[in-house]
Formats: sequence, structure tokens, C-alpha cells
Amino acid sequence: MGEEILLYVQTSGVSTPERLYSPLVLAQTAKAMGIEAAIYFLGMGVTVVKKGEAEKVQVGSFPNLKEVLDQTTAAGVKLYVCEASTQLIGLEKGEFIPEVEIVGAATLNDLVLEADGTMWF
Repeated sequence: MGEEILLYVQTSGVSTPERLYSPLVLAQTAKAMGIEAAIYFLGMGVTVVKKGEAEKVQVGSFPNLKEVLDQTTAAGVKLYVCEASTQLIGLEKGEFIPEVEIVGAATLNDLVLEADGTMWF
């Protein structure tokens, strides 16, 4: 039996801040449990990892989203951005935080097939 893997797919963008923390916190928790975790940003979800955007998001008493995003990458969670989504909303590759990997649609299919569980946000 191989390593357990959880995949979180973030389709919500910065216009819906209350939907942005869960995949980050869950992915950090998975890593703390010894489970591999990845987040795939799709559609408007790619706005979450655009440079300068996470700093603007804070909900309630939670830290700003940039702090949570930094904790997530420090935990070793892999971050993927859908290349087609970046083209759809007119963002260039250089507009994203350096921790993300911009990948094609086939990567999402592969990640779903490899994951032991997938959650969409």
C-alpha cells in the first residue's frame, strides 16, 4: 500500500473569502497527520495565489490569508494552478506566488486518480 494522498480543489476566488481558509487548514492538518496533501487552484480559485491578493483577505479573528497560505507551504503542501484558468481570466504566469506550479488540465485528472480522497471548495 502506498502513501495516502488528499487533494483539495479550490474553485472559489478572493471574492468569496469565507470559502478560502478551509482547504488550506485541511491540507495543513493532513500533513500533520502524515498524509500527503495538494491543492489545485481552478477557475476563479487561481486568484487566491495571485501575488498580493492573499494579504487583502481576512475573515473574523482568523489571521490574514497570506499567513495561512505561508503556513500551508511551509508544511510542504503542494500548490498547483490550472494554466487554462489563468488564460481564461487573463493572468500571466509571473503574476503568481513562487510556491505554485502552473500545470495543464491533465494534471488535475492525474491528481484525482492518484488521490485517496478529493474535496472541492
